[in-house]
Amino acid sequence: MREKSQSGDLEINTWWLEYQKNRQPDIREKIIETYLPLVKVVGGRMAISLPSHVDRDDLISNGFFGLLDAIERFDLARGIKFETYAVTRIRGAILDAIRAQDWVPATVRQKARQYEQTVAKLEASLGRSASDAEVAGALGVKLEDMHTLLSQLNATTVIPLEEFAKAETMPAQLLNPTQHIEAEEVKETLAKSIAKLPEKEKLVVSLYYYEELTLKEISHIMNLTEARISQLHTKAIFRLRGALSRLKASLL
Repeated sequence: MREKSQSGDLEINTWWLEYQKNRQPDIREKIIETYLPLVKVVGGRMAISLPSHVDRDDLISNGFFGLLDAIERFDLARGIKFETYAVTRIRGAILDAIRAQDWVPATVRQKARQYEQTVAKLEASLGRSASDAEVAGALGVKLEDMHTLLSQLNATTVIPLEEFAKAETMPAQLLNPTQHIEAEEVKETLAKSIAKLPEKEKLVVSLYYYEELTLKEISHIMNLTEARISQLHTKAIFRLRGALSRLKASLL
């Protein structure tokens, strides 16, 4: 969503004050129109983990209902930016739709666990990121078959990462001392693991999680297909999960 001018901010604040006082439908429509681009931005970013057979328009429609819910629940007096609040509600509505569809078969979940465990064990042994050929060898499959597998596993990365992002951004004051120490260890582990990623995977992670670009935008920047970007993202996430699994094991 484009940056608003100072006069535009004042106008929107006026709309919020009027709407929260009188709930006028015409003011509500103006607010919806102003923030509607947020739905496409959030939906576009989440598309990086969605398989091709999932109807993105349906998920974005659910995101729209999340926006409506955010508008009704938003409290201007709390001093929180609406965009920050709305993104959480929009993402939540899309995730609820994903969970309801349950489009990740049990067999794919099982393959995801096997792939994650294999990569984690291999990279712990190597002390570095494993190549596609090395992972394929450890799995006992052909390289082409592993690439097909990665396309299937792509669907398993969307919810866990969104849930992790939510946990990572929890205010420090809400954590007890032990949780705070563990959260800091998780952040440190992730930072080190991201630094060790192969260059293309590291760039995808940076553009997606730090620059907050959409799948399409990353595709244009890296001059790769969206399918290839999704594959790089999937591989990076499983490497990071492996690092977090090793950290968890060390804390037990």
